[in-house]
Amino acid sequence: MGNRLVLWIFLSALLFFLTMEATTIDPYKVLGVERNASQREIQKAFHKLSLQYHPDKNKNKGAQAKFSEINNAYEILSDEEKRKNYDTYGDEKGSPGFGAGSPGDHGGYTYFTNGGPGKNQFTYGPSDWQSMGGQGGSKSFSFSFGGPSGPSSFGFGMDDIFSNLFGGKPGGGGQFGGFSGSTGSRPGSQPGSRGSPVSISAISSQVYKKEIVDQGMTWLLLSYTPSLKGHQHVESVIKEVASSLQGALKIGSINCETEPFLCKDLGIYPRRMPRVFVYSYKVSERGSLVEYDGDWAAKPLKMFCQDHLPRFSKRVDLKHFESSTVTVHKLPSVVLLSTKKDTPVIWRVLSGLHHNHFLFYNAELHDVSDPTVKKLGVDALPAIVGWLSNGEKHVLKAGITIKDMKSAINELSALLEGFEKKNKKASSSQAKKSPTGEKQIPLLTESNFDALCGEKTPVCIIGAFRSSKERKKLESILNTLSQKSLSRQQNSADGRDSISYTLLDASKKASFLNAFDKAGFKSLDKVLVAYKPRRRTFAAFEGEMTTEEVERFIGSVLNGDIRFTKTRQKPVLK
Repeated sequence: MGNRLVLWIFLSALLFFLTMEATTIDPYKVLGVERNASQREIQKAFHKLSLQYHPDKNKNKGAQAKFSEINNAYEILSDEEKRKNYDTYGDEKGSPGFGAGSPGDHGGYTYFTNGGPGKNQFTYGPSDWQSMGGQGGSKSFSFSFGGPSGPSSFGFGMDDIFSNLFGGKPGGGGQFGGFSGSTGSRPGSQPGSRGSPVSISAISSQVYKKEIVDQGMTWLLLSYTPSLKGHQHVESVIKEVASSLQGALKIGSINCETEPFLCKDLGIYPRRMPRVFVYSYKVSERGSLVEYDGDWAAKPLKMFCQDHLPRFSKRVDLKHFESSTVTVHKLPSVVLLSTKKDTPVIWRVLSGLHHNHFLFYNAELHDVSDPTVKKLGVDALPAIVGWLSNGEKHVLKAGITIKDMKSAINELSALLEGFEKKNKKASSSQAKKSPTGEKQIPLLTESNFDALCGEKTPVCIIGAFRSSKERKKLESILNTLSQKSLSRQQNSADGRDSISYTLLDASKKASFLNAFDKAGFKSLDKVLVAYKPRRRTFAAFEGEMTTEEVERFIGSVLNGDIRFTKTRQKPVLK
């Protein structure tokens, strides 16, 4: 009896000390992070250790126990409330202690595994290991975040994040495709802080229609039901991607139990596992949902999201850019000049957010010594140059520097909004000068020739004059006719009028008219030329310049009732 009592006391004491040891486990030490670590740093540490100790890869004694310890540590530190409780009381529940927990109170651990090509499995523990299908669907409990990028694919270095902004890596020396940036700081955070937390918005039918559909912003959306295990870890992957693309991407989740009609209408109802979609602008200006079916790793998911960012900016050759933008477009135009070969991520994001208010372009340059850059008045790269809808050029910003993607998008958005206000003011001022609402007929110059009378314009009506009196008369007639339906047929390719109107000072550009007439119409004080750039043919009207007669001439041109003649040479303005 005495021996049994001694043994019982010994075992009780041993259990007590083991329990005390367990309660002193520090989750920060388990994951190897500082107490002020950001969620991103915690996630990176968690996934690195999970790969190192998960039972499929690590057969050493104690690996599984270590793996459980890692998951429990992450369970506390990934939840702000539990983390606060632990920091305050030493226990995530608000009371002293750091127990291992049990599956019933979320103290268990969840894993991902790839069950085969395109088949993502989920397995759970410690007593709920189960396979959810896929090829080779054995009872595995791997945390497979590998994929093409290797075991560390979940994390992002600063080089990886910033290389997609405007080119280059963080640091000085005009990187980011000419952009410089701060080194070693996280997007939206200060050194030593926990950074800006990324939250997942709950999406309802109303929110989807109002904030997502065709708003120009790319969304990463998770569809799930609460009964599906593993969606919390899918959320952690989504948050990691959103953290690296702050400002370029928004994230949301749709609970298909509470939003069944939305999930059904969109065709996104989850089956055996959560599903992830990107609201994409890759194919057209109208957004659409595209499902992600790659590996559950942040790096490939991030690449997938970047591929589906807006593509409203047109790549141009700067040598021909100014003439291609100073057109009769109602919208102002903006061009990004940078050293980046592809359209920068930030510019693609901005083109989505503001595509209803601007025409976006971008051009690659090597340095500011390029004559075309100097011609635009730009002395440092990267730079943004804009044209008001009346053709007036402005250098919006040169030698741009950025701190991070989110702040850059906010700052450049404000810059564009200011330019839009300036355009509205200019348009209003022009309208006051033209009480009838007539638009100004542009004077044909070397810089706008390609836009007004280039090969993309089916018919160009040129009113040539030799005196201010005749100019005023021609401008009044062409203004009146430009408002009529016969001249407002649309060229669907780029949204411009299929017929353009312009004036030409024949006294200064006599050589230009020689392409149509050997004598350059020198005997006339005014003449109207209908020019078809694609065919290099023309027809001239030399009769009485009245609105009725000119309208009849233009109508005949559009109906094909008038004979066109081949030009003597290609018309060129010098």
